Amino acid sequence: MKRPKLIRFSVLSLLGAVAVPVLAQPPAVAPTLPAPQPQVILPPTVVTPPPPVPLPQPTAAQERWLNDWLKGGTQQGLMARSKATADLKGDALLSAALDRARALSTGRVDTADFLEIWALRPAPFDPRPGLAKALSEDRLPQWALNLTPPYSGYDGLRKGLANYERIRDTGGWPTLTAQSSPDAVRARIAIEDKSVTPGEKLVDVLQRAQRRYGLNPTGLLDTRTLKELNVPVDDRIAAIMANMERWRWMPRELPVNRVQVNIAAAVLTVFEGDQPVTSMRAVTGSPDNATPMLTSSIHSIVVNPPWNVPASIAKRELWPKGRTALIRQGYKIVGTPQTGERIVQPAGPGSALGRLKFDFNNPFAVYLHDTPSRAKFSSYDRLASHGCIRLEKPVPLAELMVASNPDLAGQIQSLIDTGKTQRVSLPKQVAVYLLYWTAFASNNGTMSFRSDPYGWDKLLAAKIEASSRRVDPTAAPAASIASKD
Repeated sequence: MKRPKLIRFSVLSLLGAVAVPVLAQPPAVAPTLPAPQPQVILPPTVVTPPPPVPLPQPTAAQERWLNDWLKGGTQQGLMARSKATADLKGDALLSAALDRARALSTGRVDTADFLEIWALRPAPFDPRPGLAKALSEDRLPQWALNLTPPYSGYDGLRKGLANYERIRDTGGWPTLTAQSSPDAVRARIAIEDKSVTPGEKLVDVLQRAQRRYGLNPTGLLDTRTLKELNVPVDDRIAAIMANMERWRWMPRELPVNRVQVNIAAAVLTVFEGDQPVTSMRAVTGSPDNATPMLTSSIHSIVVNPPWNVPASIAKRELWPKGRTALIRQGYKIVGTPQTGERIVQPAGPGSALGRLKFDFNNPFAVYLHDTPSRAKFSSYDRLASHGCIRLEKPVPLAELMVASNPDLAGQIQSLIDTGKTQRVSLPKQVAVYLLYWTAFASNNGTMSFRSDPYGWDKLLAAKIEASSRRVDPTAAPAASIASKD
């Protein structure tokens, strides 16, 4: 098969070949060489880690402050309920303070307890130097304030958590049925949405609730709306806790220019100068083919990409059709020394990858791509891919990424129209974050939720509770908020 001509717009392509110098001829008579000496093997260098930073003993006032601070674990989503404990002193107090600082900065759950597909990993953090400085300078409140993620998303969840804990502690909310009266439905929604007024039309109240849950805003009390309204308040608390934990895994400073995908909501947002400039619907992984959480950098775009069908998909979905049917549908069967044969779908308007593929390095072989199947973008349930992210508006996204290169700006559609498979290197790599946000606060503080399609919220909330019970003296026995079922 003729190798497709690739276009690469990068600095390397402008560099000429480096001339290779002519090697000198060896002398007619070889010089006399000294006898070989026995090889001396040196012992490996032992690197001694520096001793831990010593911690000053806190004053009586600092001990009181630290003990009061440790009682606020529920406020930060580190446990669903706290327990009354005697004040800690000495090394026990300092040890608890270090553990709490680490949990607030990089997460309560140790990365060794992550699922492999949770590939977003927090940076290592040593809280000892900061605590030592805060004790010596008597600035504990300022030190503690800087431990949590510096994002409004985290702060909104923290405020939402306090509200939902109040709702829980006052009895939660009633269960609705299809026969519930309009007043009962209105009163139930008002528990979460303080903007509800007694005389407001029920259809308006329901539409606002449906938007908060990511549902089609029909204004009808349908089955899916009832299901969301009847989610127990403890499960909402678990979702908030899980999302706060994921914020703690994020770097303390995000690239100002980046692409973010909310896997659970199936939405892609582009940030420039740290401000959202555009967003589009996406299709993300189905519950059986979860899209991983990760961060990477988009380095190139493949125009008119062929699809090298992954072996798992080929075995499950394509090979059972038979070779003749596959060839009739336009697939090619290619021999390989590794696996014997693989299936390739050539580039074209019917290719599963559409006309554009956005490549970034990751161990899961996922990427952003176009698709010829557009119907799913009009749906409110868009978790249907094999794990990659299908894009509603791939051409405008590509144009944004190449806009700084005058040779590429405005040319994406022209490259597509050639029909040739070409790789375009970006003028500058673009950071990409695949994230799983199922709970977030609006500007007025009202919480929005998405379903937990992969079951990660309940699993992570259970891990947070288990980790707290192991190491945190202020954690109460686990409540039944977070089973894996």
